[in-house]
Amino acid sequence: MIELILFWTGACLFIVGGVFDLLAAIGMIRFPNFYVRLHAATIGAIYGAVVPLIGISLMALGSPDIPSRYAVAGASLVTALILLVVSPVGSHVLAYAAHKSRSVPWSPVVDALEEDEEK
Repeated sequence: MIELILFWTGACLFIVGGVFDLLAAIGMIRFPNFYVRLHAATIGAIYGAVVPLIGISLMALGSPDIPSRYAVAGASLVTALILLVVSPVGSHVLAYAAHKSRSVPWSPVVDALEEDEEK
């Protein structure tokens, strides 16, 4: 019974991740500038990759037919944790580099980075 619950919970997480990937793709097309598109890409990377990987981990644990199910579950869980840490950091570094190089046209109302540099 618990294997069935794990499998279907993982399948639901896998579908939810697909929906987030779809929303991120729509955001990449529809959003107006680099920074907002970077936000959509980060949402797609976190929710569109981490959530399905956790779902795959649960599905592997719930499938007794897979001979190496613990290895599959562990590998997908470790990959999800690495992506959960690396994706926001990479997004922040890209946004910071674009702001510092002034390669992206942007006219903010408040620019805290520029105020810190002036001090």
